[in-house]
Amino acid sequence: MIDYLAWQPIQVLIADWSSVYQNFILGFYASTSLVALGYCIGMMTGLVDRATIQKNNASISLLFFAYLSKFFLLLVLMLGNMGGGLVYLIDNIFSSNFYLQIPEYLSEFVAVFFGLLLFVLLTYGMFRNTYRFKVYRSKIVLDNLPSALNGLKIVQISDIHAGSFRQKEPIKKAIERINQEQADLVFFTGDLVNTFAQEILPFVDVFDKIESRYGVYSILGNHDYGDYAMWKDPEQKRKNLQLLANTQHKMGWDLLLNEHRILEINDEEIAIIGVENFAGNPRFTRYGNLQKAYQGSSAAALKLLLSHDPSHWNYEVTKDFKDIDVTFSGHTHGGQFGIELGNFIKWSPVKYAYKEWAGLYQKGKQFLYVNRGFGVLGYRGRIGILPEISVIELFNSSST
Repeated sequence: MIDYLAWQPIQVLIADWSSVYQNFILGFYASTSLVALGYCIGMMTGLVDRATIQKNNASISLLFFAYLSKFFLLLVLMLGNMGGGLVYLIDNIFSSNFYLQIPEYLSEFVAVFFGLLLFVLLTYGMFRNTYRFKVYRSKIVLDNLPSALNGLKIVQISDIHAGSFRQKEPIKKAIERINQEQADLVFFTGDLVNTFAQEILPFVDVFDKIESRYGVYSILGNHDYGDYAMWKDPEQKRKNLQLLANTQHKMGWDLLLNEHRILEINDEEIAIIGVENFAGNPRFTRYGNLQKAYQGSSAAALKLLLSHDPSHWNYEVTKDFKDIDVTFSGHTHGGQFGIELGNFIKWSPVKYAYKEWAGLYQKGKQFLYVNRGFGVLGYRGRIGILPEISVIELFNSSST
C-alpha cells in the first residue's frame, strides 16, 4: 500500500517525461520493493540467515531508508492536501482567488522533495558520519579544587555499542586521537555492547591501546547486562556479564561495580566513584547503589562520579550527594539526530526525554557532562550529532 500510494505523486511529476526515463524510474522504484519483499520472505522462512543479514547490513538499511522516506513522503503529501483543502475553503468563503494562484502539483513536488531529502540524509548519515569522531572540549571551574590538581585532564568516551561496528580501522584512528591528548584519566561510561559480550571481542586489540597517566576506569550501561535478550537460563546470562567484565579487565580497564577508587595525584586524593546503571526513569532496571559506591570516599579532595544515565544526576546526586563535584554520563547518544550550531542552536528529539542530553550542565556547585556517544544503536548513522570524544579539563576558580 505504501509503495502504491507513494508512487502516485511521483507518477504525476514525471508524466511529461519521455517513456525511457519514466520506465527507468519505475523499474528502479519497483526493484526496491521486490528486493525488500525478498528479504522479508527469506528471513521469515529461514532462507536468509542472520550472518547474511549482518553481512548485507548496508543494503538492508538502504531498503529501510527507502520505505521510511516513502512513508514520510505520504505524510507530507497528506498535510499538503489538507492545507490545500483549507486554502480552497477559505478562498471560496472570501472570494480571494488565492487558491487559483497556487502552482499546479505543488503538494506532489514538496512531498517528493522531502521524501528524497530524508533518504539522502539517512544515507549520508550512515556512510559518512558513523565513524566521523569529533573531539568536544570543555573546561570546568571548581571553587574547591586544590591547586595541585589544576589543569587535570580527563578524556571520556561512552556508548561504544561494539555490535554496531563493521570497520576496525576508523576506531584505531579514534583511539590514536584519544592518546594524543595525553590524558591524566580516561573514563568509559557504559554500554560497551548492544546485548552480547562477544560483540566486543573483535575489538579488544583496539581498545586495549587506550593510554592514560592514572588509568582507564569504566562502568556498565543498561545494554551491558543482557536484559534485552532471551536467555535459556539465568546462568547463561550471568556468564555473558562475567565475560564482559573479564574482557574489560583484559583491555586494562578498571571496571567499577558500585565501588570507588582513591588515587593520589600530586599529594591530593581523588575519589573515582563508579555506580552501576541507575536511571531516574523506572522503566530502566536499576542496579546502581550510589550509597555503597560512595562510602569511604568523603575525605577525598575531588570526587568524580561515573553514572551511565544522566537522569540519575537530578534524581539522586544533586539531592543527596552534594559533595560530588562532577558526574560523567552517556546513554542518550545525543539522539544521533539533531542540530548543533555553536552555542546558538542545540536541538535533538531526545531533549524531550532527557533534560540533560549532551554537553556540560551545572546545578549549584555540581557539574554533569553528558557524552554524545562513541558508537551508534538502532539507526547505524548520525545526522547533525557526531560521535564524541570528550576532553574535559578541571581548573580552580582562582586560576581563571
